[in-house]
Amino acid sequence: MITNTLVARGIQAGYGERPVLRGLDLTVPPGRITAIVGANACGKSTLLRTMSRLLAPAAGQVLLDGKSVHRIPPRELARKMGLLPQAPLAPDGITVLDLVSRGRHPHHGMLSRWSAGDDEAVAAALEATGTADLAERAVDELSGGQRQRVWIAVALAQQTGLLLLDEPTTFLDIAHQIDVLDLLTDLNRAQGTTIVMVLHDLNLAARYADLLVALAGGQVHAAGPPDEVLTEAMVAAVFGLSCRTMADPITGRPMMLPIGRHGHAGR
Repeated sequence: MITNTLVARGIQAGYGERPVLRGLDLTVPPGRITAIVGANACGKSTLLRTMSRLLAPAAGQVLLDGKSVHRIPPRELARKMGLLPQAPLAPDGITVLDLVSRGRHPHHGMLSRWSAGDDEAVAAALEATGTADLAERAVDELSGGQRQRVWIAVALAQQTGLLLLDEPTTFLDIAHQIDVLDLLTDLNRAQGTTIVMVLHDLNLAARYADLLVALAGGQVHAAGPPDEVLTEAMVAAVFGLSCRTMADPITGRPMMLPIGRHGHAGR
């Protein structure tokens, strides 16, 4: 049975002689939204790169539905798992339409042709991300926020059951951040797509995630429902930051207010 269950077991990974992940274990719940948070350089992007097999672990393994991702043929894996990496690069001069259309490549073999279904998938991805009016524009002419939405459209056009997104709200203003997170939630609820995303904003992570994972020291410091993970103790331990937590007045989920050196009333 295909469930899009992604499991990392005993992962050790890094770059050269610098270890980043140290015996990390994580099970991603299928059909749910998982948000990964943590301080800079704690291993969030390294974890996504390892789970998508862009980075080979020095030890441990990543399993998708019980099978090592390194034993799944690349095209087959691309039909099951979509990835939006940090700072992706587009070929010079490529248009938005051409780039988003590349999301359909895993669905084509040597002899298969472009179909009406491919057109529909690309059009739906452009519409969902608000980039349809940019279709004929060159990607390198766009703003950072526009490019980010185009890359999300590429991932959506791939139509996989599992999406890994590394900071999908980067470069986006607050309105577009909410639009993107609402879009991913719609995709999860309507199609059961498993979403795994790295986010910097703890309050947005707690608002949208079913499972909140906090990394520290290359390992999982805490994982569970947001109301169990987003605590004053966790923020202090993982980020070295004093804060106060309370219920979000809109969702009832936890939210945190940071306390800085000048975080008091008055001047």
